[in-house]
Amino acid sequence: MNPEDKPTKETLNKWHKDPKNWKLGVFYYNKEDKRILPPKRMAWVGWTVNFANSISVALFVITIIIIISLALFSSK
Repeated sequence: MNPEDKPTKETLNKWHKDPKNWKLGVFYYNKEDKRILPPKRMAWVGWTVNFANSISVALFVITIIIIISLALFSSK
């Protein structure tokens, strides 16, 4: 990504504050935002998944699969 293609800090803040980008108030969904892990609605809490970004969703699914696998195989 070229530096001129990166959104400005103002644009990132506008996307983050736009309620249309938050489904049910907790799920971030913005096709324009290419970040894999944008900040949560309350940024001091951490990061969330951008469900409009396929890499972000894949990372989320892989993480869930690993957690479930560890839980299932560690109990044996």
